[in-house]
Amino acid sequence: MVVEFVDTNILIYAYDSTSGVRHQQANSLLDALWNKRNGAISTQVLQEFYVNVTRKIPQPLSPQQASQIISDYSVWKVARPDVSSILNAIRSAQLYQVSFWDAMILAAAREMGARVVWSEDLNSGQDYDGVKVHNPFS
Repeated sequence: MVVEFVDTNILIYAYDSTSGVRHQQANSLLDALWNKRNGAISTQVLQEFYVNVTRKIPQPLSPQQASQIISDYSVWKVARPDVSSILNAIRSAQLYQVSFWDAMILAAAREMGARVVWSEDLNSGQDYDGVKVHNPFS
């Protein structure tokens, strides 16, 4: 099964009810991935999600709410990066001139066999070594 990787910003919009149309679009995308059972994330995404939805959005979630959401996503394919993932990300960051953290997302997606990364942070339409980025908001 081909999986589709979801970057942190998509998860945040889905649980940030103040983000307007992006909230709706993110929810639609996540619903489709749940229905197709092909969603993928990484521990990095879950960590960033927790920090942002409990501290940085206009109407923060409680730690308990965020914990439950993270638990729900544990049934998705979850990348657990290791040292080789970090080294791959370093190479990608240099090659594609992206931030190390974005390169970690790409490395995790690539290691999972994902063909798609849903993100607004990377260049939509660009192929990064077999992983193509799609921005659901464009």
